[in-house]
Amino acid sequence: MKAKIILAILVLAAAGGGYAVLHHKKNGREEMRTVTVESGLIVEAVEATGGVEPLNRVEVRAPIAGRIDALLVEEGARVTAGRIVGWMSSTDRAAVLDAARAKGEDEVRRWTDAYKQTPIVASIAGDVILRNVVVGEQVSSGGVIYAISDRLIVNASVDESDIGRVKVGMPAEITLDSYPDKTIRGKVFRILFEGKNISNVITYIVKISPERIPPYFRSQMTANLKLVIRRKDDAVLVPTAVIREGREGGRTVMVPGPDGKPNRQEIKTGMESGEMTEVLSGLKPGDAVYLASKRYTPQAGPLSSMFSFGRRPGGTQSGTGQGGTGAQRSRRAGGS
Repeated sequence: MKAKIILAILVLAAAGGGYAVLHHKKNGREEMRTVTVESGLIVEAVEATGGVEPLNRVEVRAPIAGRIDALLVEEGARVTAGRIVGWMSSTDRAAVLDAARAKGEDEVRRWTDAYKQTPIVASIAGDVILRNVVVGEQVSSGGVIYAISDRLIVNASVDESDIGRVKVGMPAEITLDSYPDKTIRGKVFRILFEGKNISNVITYIVKISPERIPPYFRSQMTANLKLVIRRKDDAVLVPTAVIREGREGGRTVMVPGPDGKPNRQEIKTGMESGEMTEVLSGLKPGDAVYLASKRYTPQAGPLSSMFSFGRRPGGTQSGTGQGGTGAQRSRRAGGS
């Protein structure tokens, strides 16, 4: 009788264990989520950081030593070459006029006609980006009055590992830290030959000319750039995380089979950009692809071998024996 009871308990335990494994298997399948293959834009680009700077920055300096009498333009104003942007008096003229004011208006007019003001002239056409003095200030000969920029550009620092992919004429997308929701298009027009070594990292300056200069552009603003190598508007796209490395160097994804079980599907990939990868063959828009799964790994033993789920190529699986869950880690395509 005792032996029968023990046997019945073992049978129930075995049945219960089998139910638990099947239950986890079922749950594991339910937890496998799919994503839909999409069609959309993908861009392959070199990313870099840089700053807004003048293409040519010219300083307007005081022609003589003296006092600033008038400043005729403000920062942000557009000026032409040869325009008078201010007036100043020489040191001698300022002293004479100060003495004349003590004697009356007639004396001031007489000395004003005798000692003419000296004009301050813009030497190039461009935008005033700096006004360095105020009216009434004493300046020395050659002191900086204004700074003028003929055009604002973006200088980007590109790592030497990427500089070989950057070409003159390449399109660029510019965003500023101050305006992250606004994108300005531009074009690479110059790549400097001399690199800079900063903390043992070699970078090269790439100059980008914006197609238009928005009013919010300011010199020394921080810029983030994408130097576009290739772009495709109607690419077939999947998340990079679903792609696995095949046994012979190819790439595969897991797709739902006719019987509802995951099937391995070979694919050929193209461009990669961030978290998305272009699929050249093997999938079409609207197809379903498994994104991830949490699968049960049973303990070793007769029941385990009966209900073992196996392992997917291209990833490692780990789990706990009693009712635990497995974790699937898949490599990013093209990465480690």
